[in-house]
Amino acid sequence: MDFKLMQDLVAPNQAKIVMLLLDGLGGLPREIGGKTELETARTPNFDALAAQAALGLADPVAPGITPGSGPGHLGMFGYDPLQYEIGRGVLEALGIDFELGPNDVAARGNFCTVDAAGNLTDRRAGRIPTAINAQLVQLLRTIKIDGVEIFVETVKEHRFVFVMRGEGLGDALSETDPQKIGVPALPVRALDPGSDKAVRLINQFIQAAREKLATQHPANMVLLRGFAKHPAIPSYQQVFGLNAAAIAVYPMYRGLAKLLGMKMAKVEGETIADEFTTLEKNWGAYDFFYLHVKKTDSAGEDGDFERKVHVIEEVDAQLPRLLALKPDVIIVTGDHSTPAVLKSHSWHPVPVLLAASFVRPDNIAEYGERACARGSLGRFPAKDLMPLALANAQRLTKFGA
Repeated sequence: MDFKLMQDLVAPNQAKIVMLLLDGLGGLPREIGGKTELETARTPNFDALAAQAALGLADPVAPGITPGSGPGHLGMFGYDPLQYEIGRGVLEALGIDFELGPNDVAARGNFCTVDAAGNLTDRRAGRIPTAINAQLVQLLRTIKIDGVEIFVETVKEHRFVFVMRGEGLGDALSETDPQKIGVPALPVRALDPGSDKAVRLINQFIQAAREKLATQHPANMVLLRGFAKHPAIPSYQQVFGLNAAAIAVYPMYRGLAKLLGMKMAKVEGETIADEFTTLEKNWGAYDFFYLHVKKTDSAGEDGDFERKVHVIEEVDAQLPRLLALKPDVIIVTGDHSTPAVLKSHSWHPVPVLLAASFVRPDNIAEYGERACARGSLGRFPAKDLMPLALANAQRLTKFGA
């Protein structure tokens, strides 16, 4: 997208846009000829809204590319993920309100489980409780590395933030997570000469962490991924002229929204219903709302088809609360696909529902992958979704004479 073009065409008004994003929404059937999780779920409210909407399938990054959560969200937010690469560590750090400095390299950490041979048996250490995480973080904070400061902060369950602060630290670093079990964690490698110093120091930290956690169970080792420094990126207000708010429970997604200049709407509680309550309470204060549902992705990664179906149905049951607010534009989509049969993110395009007063409805009274494949939006790059939303909100003026 040409951001300069967007800035020239944006015409602020009172229209309100809601992006309801179910993380990892896209799925696959369990058997040939079967239904995906979204198609299996009983979703009378989504289906009724789909009948009045335009449907399609979006590629978060590009066809055939499996996106991480950061790139997947950036695409849906209207940014080209190939142009704006943002490390997961930055997003996690911002999500817990850690103020990153110019000499900081951040990474997203996982507590994990390894066997006596050092091979991974669980990349998430059984999703340990956050209280246990906090105790283990205290152990890691005792690690000292000459020449740099080390910060370790609890995020949630098995996740933590690792930050190294010092002069001359590059962030072109490989990850330690091999993304599979039965093999050892990988050493960090420098991907350019400017990152040699950071590699040496981070690998020292990892070895020290291995020793500190050796007697712990199930979290007896760490994985680090998404090394990055704080990037420069234009805000939602600058690009789209939107006063935007984020409603998200998980820190990483709050961090991404914060990076784009969205305000954080505080959620009292952690349920999907709590998030919709936050939307209602803040309705008058903003003109764009990003409401994030994490549990669809968690269920997919756990390989739990039925639980993912249940989460989708839970969101569908809350949809009337959104409709009662009468937003001008509603987007229902995901940041990527996480089929339960794969237990991981995948390259499959994600379903998109775009409802608005001025949309041309497809009259397809069903919200699912195959229904969206028949929709008028077709298969398109996710970064094109925000201009469509702005146009249907009458927030873009005419281009040219």
